[in-house]
Amino acid sequence: MKNTIKLIVNINDKNQRIDVFLNKKNQQISRSRIKNLILKKKLKVNNKVILNPSKKILFGDKIELNIPEPVKASLKPYNFKLKIIYQDNSLLVIDKPAGISVHPGPGNYDNTIVNALMNYKVGKLSNIGDELRPGIVHRIDKDTSGLIVVAKDNQTHEHLSKQFSNHTIQRIYKTLIWGKLRPQTGKIKTLITRSKKNRQLMEVGFSKGKLAITNYKSLEIFENKNVPTLSYVECKLETGRTHQIRVHMSHKGNNIVGDKKYRKKFKKLKNINAEIEKDLLGLNRQFLHAEILGFIHPKTEKVLKFSSDLPNELKKLLKKLRNT
Repeated sequence: MKNTIKLIVNINDKNQRIDVFLNKKNQQISRSRIKNLILKKKLKVNNKVILNPSKKILFGDKIELNIPEPVKASLKPYNFKLKIIYQDNSLLVIDKPAGISVHPGPGNYDNTIVNALMNYKVGKLSNIGDELRPGIVHRIDKDTSGLIVVAKDNQTHEHLSKQFSNHTIQRIYKTLIWGKLRPQTGKIKTLITRSKKNRQLMEVGFSKGKLAITNYKSLEIFENKNVPTLSYVECKLETGRTHQIRVHMSHKGNNIVGDKKYRKKFKKLKNINAEIEKDLLGLNRQFLHAEILGFIHPKTEKVLKFSSDLPNELKKLLKKLRNT
């Protein structure tokens, strides 16, 4: 069963982007979902299919947006122990370890957080997104650890998506980077777009891309004869673009320790503690952890804030750096 939204543009609404117009007229549907529906050929303007979410509307335009019945996911359960730190009838918050993807995708359709959720009695999950991503409102990278929120119903999903698109979600990460940031505290504001050389990577764009803003603060700097120069940094996101912190740190010339995709060639480490060198170069994940997640509960309207301790492998590395 389809739900069709039909509208006629009045004189006060002309010259707006069509995705913005539809979002204003339908507060329950997030702009990101409207954009996805447009790209899936679900929008007609004056009986003609439109694929451009940024198309400007004209006075008198007849608009039809078809919202199809959500597809039921047929996902294989995965026997993986999840660390669920909060759960109610609307949502759950998971503390994700490094090494597991959030949702199925090319190369891995079975061993993900979504598949693990199929193995838990968490009740229903929202189903308005991609059929391989039930409940998934946002994601963190496979080799990043920390907090994610999962929606159990479509209303919760839409409400949380809106908070993400409005940049009102609180997200704070901890990371260890090579070298020192200059200045040591600041704001990185760039465009981020898909890399022209490698479509699996992102890069800073100078003329196109989505706005990305990262506020950072250097917490500790390790710099002595036994260790290479490293900085322990807190990053607070204003936006949440794909690989945002990794791209921004790389753009500053301070790659994240353990990041195998965005690392640049650096000089061979000389005359440093052999154990520290082994731990730094042998880290099988990036030193990036989603420590704080805060948002407004879609049903109760209470502010919820969750925190996650650094995983043991990262704690041990920091301890060695502090004691060397």
